Amino acid sequence: MGLTFVEGHVSGPTGKQRDVRFLVDSGATYSLLPHDVWQELELTPKRSATFAMADGTALDRKISECHLALAGQEAHTPVILGEPGDEPLLGVVTLKILGLVLDPFNRTLHTMQLRLG
Repeated sequence: MGLTFVEGHVSGPTGKQRDVRFLVDSGATYSLLPHDVWQELELTPKRSATFAMADGTALDRKISECHLALAGQEAHTPVILGEPGDEPLLGVVTLKILGLVLDPFNRTLHTMQLRLG
């Protein structure tokens, strides 16, 4: 296995925009925007949640939402508002909202087969 990165374009409620290089993390629930990015987009916290790290450490982070475009898809998605030192992650909730799935063998994103029932 290897690391998979994708380029995304994020925008906030004020219309400010930024390109971000995300690490696709199929083990992460929500996507994460670094501190400088969400500050630049003028995102505001909507709620907080506690997240478990791989080593079992619990971290409290604030959550907001933004518009995200990548791999030919775009939608609004919840995002964790990162603290200084946090790196951008693309989590499974965002992938599902965009209708995308990670091919771990080719390390690429593909349109998922959507099911109605």
